[in-house]
Amino acid sequence: MRRKSVFLLPVIALFVLLGNAAYAAADGDDVPIIPNLPVSPALSVSTVPANGDVNPYGVAFVPRGFPNGGLLKHGDIVVSNFNASSNLQGTGTTIVRIGADGTQSLFFQGAAVGLSTALGVLKRGFVIVGNLPSTDGSGSCVAESGPNANVGQGSLIILNRHGKVVKTLTSEEFLNGPWDLTIRDEGERAQVFVSNALSGTVSRIDLKIRDEDDRGGDRIVVEKETQIGSGYTHRCDPAAFVVGPTGLALDEKTDTLYVAATGDNSIFALRDASDTHHDQGTGKLIVSDPVHMHGPLALARAENGDLISSQGDAVNPDPNHVSEIVEYTAKGQFVAQFQVDPSAGAAFGLALRSTEDGFIFAAVDDGVNVLDVWIVH
Repeated sequence: MRRKSVFLLPVIALFVLLGNAAYAAADGDDVPIIPNLPVSPALSVSTVPANGDVNPYGVAFVPRGFPNGGLLKHGDIVVSNFNASSNLQGTGTTIVRIGADGTQSLFFQGAAVGLSTALGVLKRGFVIVGNLPSTDGSGSCVAESGPNANVGQGSLIILNRHGKVVKTLTSEEFLNGPWDLTIRDEGERAQVFVSNALSGTVSRIDLKIRDEDDRGGDRIVVEKETQIGSGYTHRCDPAAFVVGPTGLALDEKTDTLYVAATGDNSIFALRDASDTHHDQGTGKLIVSDPVHMHGPLALARAENGDLISSQGDAVNPDPNHVSEIVEYTAKGQFVAQFQVDPSAGAAFGLALRSTEDGFIFAAVDDGVNVLDVWIVH
C-alpha cells in the first residue's frame, strides 16, 4: 500500500485465540507461528536505500547452499521496493540486502520500475524479481481506455549473485503483471509459480538451471510455461494500485499451491501444482473469513501446515483491525493474528524460514519502510 515514509516504532499487538497460545515452541515442526512470536521483533531495519526508494513489498531469505563470492550469503534477507522516493506506486527500482546483524546494503538497482512482491532466491545463485510498472509515472492505475491503461505488463528479472541482470522473462499470456511468486527449487531444475495481477491468473514457469557463473543468462532455460489457475478477481485500485491474486505458498509433500486472492478475500488451493497441464480455475476454497481477513496479500506456509497471510485493507476493511497478519490451519481454521502498524495498509511482504531449533519470521511494515524480524528458538 502507498503510505507516508514517516518513521514510527512498530506497534505490535497480539490477539491470540484462546487455547492456541499454549502451543509449546519445543515441539519443533508442529507449532504455529503467531502464538509463539515475541511481543517485539529482534530486528527492525530500514529498507530505504540511498536513492530513497520506499514501500517495501517482496521479502525472501537467501537459502542454504547459495554460492559464496557475491553480495549475498545464506541467512540474508532481500527486500524489493515498489515506490521511488516520490512515493508514487510502480516506480521503485531497488532490492536491498538485510544481514543477520541488521545491516542494510544495496543489492540491485535497475531500469525496470515497480519491483513487486514477486521475489525469490534460487540456491544455485540467482535472484528472481517481478515488476509491475506505472508506465506514465503517475503511480496510479486507471481504466479509461482499457482495464490497465497506464500500467505495464511487467516481467520477471533474473539477477546473478552480484546483482547483475542475466535474463528477463516476458510473456503476455503467462507473465501479465507478476505480483508475487514462490519457488520449488531442486537445484538443476526449479519451478516458479507466479500470480498475475493484471489477468487474475497463476502460472508455472519450469526452469533448467546450471550453476551461476559469469555467463549468467545462458545458464537458465525456460523449458515450459503453464497456466494452472484463473478467474481470480483483478482490477485497478485507487489505494492499492492493483488488486489481484497475490501470495503463493507451496506444500511440496502434497503438491498443493495455496493462492491468496486479494479481491476475493479468500485463500484457494490448486492441486497437483507441479505436474498439472491444465488450468484449474480458482481451485478449492480453503479460507473464507470476513471477520479476520481484509484483502489477503503475501502468504507463507509453516512447517505444521499453517498459512500466514498479511492483510492489505483494500478489501473488506475493518478500522478496528488494520495492517494485520493472520494465521490459519491448512483446513482454514483461524489460529491468531497480530498488527504490524497502527495505520491501515502497512502489511505486505513476509517470509518464514525454519531453523534447527525454531524459526525466523520476517515481515515488512511499509507504512514506515522497515523490515521486522522475529527469531524464535
